[in-house]
Amino acid sequence: MGIFGKLFGSEEKEPKQEKQALPWQVLNSISQLAEIEEASKAKTQAIFKHSTRCGISSMVIRNFENSFDLTEDQIDLYYLDLLNHRDVSAEVAAKFQVFHESPQFIVIRNGVMVHHSSHSMITPQVLHQFV
Repeated sequence: MGIFGKLFGSEEKEPKQEKQALPWQVLNSISQLAEIEEASKAKTQAIFKHSTRCGISSMVIRNFENSFDLTEDQIDLYYLDLLNHRDVSAEVAAKFQVFHESPQFIVIRNGVMVHHSSHSMITPQVLHQFV
């Protein structure tokens, strides 16, 4: 360690472990909703509706990804860019009987919506009760 490191307390630290990217599946067609509904009978499904032009939505998804602690075999995660797929977003709201919000997180089990949240209420910790 150099003299400045000793003076200012800079010490070598262990390399920071990189967080694994989440296994997002892109949701971009209405036909996928029937597949999500069917798959939810065997495994929890979750849809993150994201507005790519919204700073709050970007902050929420970043916080979600940083604190996510489940594995691929526990849940399927879907990412919906609602600005490019407004028709899919509208169908999600109708099919799973939720009012549209952005950002929005919807959890589906056994073919029905079992949880939804928006903005700062979106956290991956809520998923533990559904996996």
